[in-house]
Amino acid sequence: MIDSKTNVEAGPSVIAIVQEDDKLKGVEIRSANGSFDLLWTRSSEDLDWARFANECGISVEPNAFPEEADSERMVVVGYSSAGAIFHRTTVPAVGQREIASIVQLQAETRLPLPADQIELAWRADPERDGQIGVTMAVARRENLRKFTATVQFLQPAQVLLDGEGVVQAWKTVFGGAERKAVVLSMGRRSTHVCLVEDGRLSNAVVLDAGIADLVAEDGTEQTEATEMFTQDMRGVLELFDCAGQPDLPVFVLSDGSAGHVSTVSALRLVGLNARVALPHVHKSESEGGLGAEGLYDYRVPIGLALLALQEDDDALNLFERLYSLEAKDQQGHWLHSPKAAAAIATVMLVLLAVVWFAVDVASPGAIETRLEASISDVDMDQLLEKNRLIRAAARQRPDMLDILKLVNESGGRGITLNNMLFKQGQPISVSGQAKSNDDLSRFEKSLQANKSIGEVNPPTASMDSKSRKITFTITFHYKSFTKKTTRSRS
Repeated sequence: MIDSKTNVEAGPSVIAIVQEDDKLKGVEIRSANGSFDLLWTRSSEDLDWARFANECGISVEPNAFPEEADSERMVVVGYSSAGAIFHRTTVPAVGQREIASIVQLQAETRLPLPADQIELAWRADPERDGQIGVTMAVARRENLRKFTATVQFLQPAQVLLDGEGVVQAWKTVFGGAERKAVVLSMGRRSTHVCLVEDGRLSNAVVLDAGIADLVAEDGTEQTEATEMFTQDMRGVLELFDCAGQPDLPVFVLSDGSAGHVSTVSALRLVGLNARVALPHVHKSESEGGLGAEGLYDYRVPIGLALLALQEDDDALNLFERLYSLEAKDQQGHWLHSPKAAAAIATVMLVLLAVVWFAVDVASPGAIETRLEASISDVDMDQLLEKNRLIRAAARQRPDMLDILKLVNESGGRGITLNNMLFKQGQPISVSGQAKSNDDLSRFEKSLQANKSIGEVNPPTASMDSKSRKITFTITFHYKSFTKKTTRSRS
């Protein structure tokens, strides 16, 4: 158990807890004059969340209302980004609703899981040259639900991706100021690789190799493991669309140990612009505050706490829908209160008496008369005709999910769909981006080969001078739904 405390005046603060390196780590932070006060740090190899919360001084009754908890301290919890998949895309400069539709479309067409098994969060960048960059994070709903069940007793104000904490710590504790950079946060057996764009997490990957795999306890570098690590890093940069950018800074967060310096040297040997990032100890104004080693060790919970202090609503919140549902379920527990049950029982008895009286005073003849009148008011032939027309209209509508599936299967990895427009009697229009002319050509030929698709028109395309991607629009007919029908005159 590590425990660092300072005496400060009482006031609102944030407690952040995260599981990292097979430990639970927690900090409490209060902002102070543009910097922050680190009130205490704690860690435990016992992964019992309830016991650790008690050691952190968090006292929350299982069925208490949120307002009954400690209002002077906000609790945030970190969730491992290893459980999330990130995707980066670009969309035209449109409104939030249109962006949401495009993001949902891409998530449904590119992910291996059905839409009802995933949770999606996204964040849009500022508009630039008529385009908007979008970061998407997706995770399996069942895994998020299990984690929520584990930590909901804490009544956290937020559940955040730990990658967001890494980026915030790099900016605040390690002095990161570059507009675009790659940040490495190395644990013992894993490494968090984060792409930062405009000061925000843009993409993230967790590698299954850490500092203990690359450097032995005696300080000897593990050559084979280091070579595999550098190859993995080159693959990650390609995934981030950052390959071939020798000037892109790659920061390795460090406490000054020789192992991190050795890792930076290995990355430099394969052509990466790697450098060590050391914590700025003066950023913490607490008396007896942690040194470089302590700030490095608690970098993730510190970053999460600082993010919560900013009250930034733009975080990638994968738990927004799930956790709100859990909160509603928890608020429903007041029904188990004996007083509430007694009150409900009383109301139900009164309603039952009123209903019983109404039925009792009404004569059987009056009830039968009302039933007969209700039935006679309905024109059964009219209902049958209406139902027939509804079924006929349904047959005239195309299966949009089938169209989406066909287009997605024709696209491949080199095609990113942005929009799809359908109007009865007109060709379907699909717009998106292609990585190369070959990808676009394969997409066109694949559409032409599909039996349900006809009259594929050559795409209109243009090259983006900055991203070097091809923006295109292609139109085609789908079965008979998109062709104009002519009526014969009698």
